[in-house]
Amino acid sequence: QVQLVESGGGSVQAGGSLRLSCQAFGYTYSSYFMGWFRQAPGKEREGVASIDSDGSTTYADSVKGRFTISQNNAKSTLYLQMNSLKPEDTAMYYCAADAFVYRDYSLRAEQYNNWGRGTQVTVSS
Repeated sequence: QVQLVESGGGSVQAGGSLRLSCQAFGYTYSSYFMGWFRQAPGKEREGVASIDSDGSTTYADSVKGRFTISQNNAKSTLYLQMNSLKPEDTAMYYCAADAFVYRDYSLRAEQYNNWGRGTQVTVSS
């Protein structure tokens, strides 16, 4: 059974940095497509970044140049390094995984069947 556990969220001032982690359990991590999503109150869940088993990455335009997705297959862990944070980055951040993701749609939530419970990121101005 796939389990995903996020950590690393917190409160920072604008311009600061945070590193999120997602520990995966219960499946062969390296064979899955992984993604980071976020959801702010009153808004739809949006894709932030994704990474496939070969390490190819995709980013939302809103985070390009500021966020970096990476993974350590040996540790079954996904990361999201977030720099130059802005108040509009405030949201609950979720880790997602699935074995079958169409690459062109990898930032769409409906592509993923496995989700963590999220970690809150709050950026103050």
